[in-house]
Amino acid sequence: MDSNATGTLTRGQGSQHRPRGGIVSGYVFRVIREQLDHTQESLAEVFHVSPDTVAGWESGRRPLTSLAVGQMLVHRHRLMRMGVSPGLLLALEKALEADVLLASALTDDGPTGDSPLGAWVMQRDLVEVLAWPLTGVTPEPMRALQAPSKPRRGPAPRGPELSVGDRRRFFRCMRRTAEEAGPGQFLRRRQALYLAGYDDAPDTSEWLAQQQRAERPGDWLTQWLAARSVAAVAARQGDRDRMQHFISTTLDDDAGEAANLNYWAYWIGESTHIQISDDFIATHSAPWHGHKLLQHLVNGLVPHQGFFDLNLHTLWALLAARPTLLRATSATGRALRDRLPVLLDGTEPWTRARRELEGIRYAIRLAEA
Repeated sequence: MDSNATGTLTRGQGSQHRPRGGIVSGYVFRVIREQLDHTQESLAEVFHVSPDTVAGWESGRRPLTSLAVGQMLVHRHRLMRMGVSPGLLLALEKALEADVLLASALTDDGPTGDSPLGAWVMQRDLVEVLAWPLTGVTPEPMRALQAPSKPRRGPAPRGPELSVGDRRRFFRCMRRTAEEAGPGQFLRRRQALYLAGYDDAPDTSEWLAQQQRAERPGDWLTQWLAARSVAAVAARQGDRDRMQHFISTTLDDDAGEAANLNYWAYWIGESTHIQISDDFIATHSAPWHGHKLLQHLVNGLVPHQGFFDLNLHTLWALLAARPTLLRATSATGRALRDRLPVLLDGTEPWTRARRELEGIRYAIRLAEA
């Protein structure tokens, strides 16, 4: 069904709301058109549709998500023949998925038990695309891809945009989803909490703190994930102390370290197999190489950012578990070696971060010996 075909009554307002669907995939589609050096009119000819249809796809007025699956595949194959880069095609795929998730939050004021947030464990490439219209932060894979092939005529948005009302509606839905999650719905709850953490409303920190105090995790993995979620949201809010507490108390044994590496490997896409529950974090035995994770962690060594301590600790643990990574990925190893002196100069002696940086430097020396 077309995502903007029907309206729903917003809670407590008694008026219909018709959100503009397909804004993320529409924006990516426009980037693709510009990369191909087409106008809306010329692309419409190639696709055998009207220019108004192309304009509707790009604006979200006629969402790409409302197309039949077969028709969308035909369009995708056509784009492949036209020479669109694999990176942009993958971005379009993630954008379509993000639009479906956005639509589910913006058009459903009913019970949240059927929220798709609990269907599978989401990965970074999707979460960053989903957060794009909420935060204005361009996903890393899109930063180099979205530059137009030639200057645009007139002002143009720098990314997919949600109205202020739709942003509020989305975050209100995330809060309800977290609050209404019942027994056996921890995955839905923690992913809703994570997304709610992007809200810049004045009461977000207080609400998150209340939700964290209300956590009553049962088994070890649920406790571990709850602690990590609390620390991650706090780090995004600029609170590094809670992240440091998580590292020192929850990643202090072999089980905690293994769970951390498994979580990270899945999060950044080392493992391509989609997981439908969190259980793999504690039991996952499928091989993953670590090259992509190594590069991601090295790029994330930015002092004074909330996730610096976790990135550094995870890098230290990764090299301890897989020391051969430095020899197998020489470019990343060289980049890490070159950055270490600056990182060491800015790190206080006798701290855990200093010890971990020294351990990483020793691992590099061993790899180069």
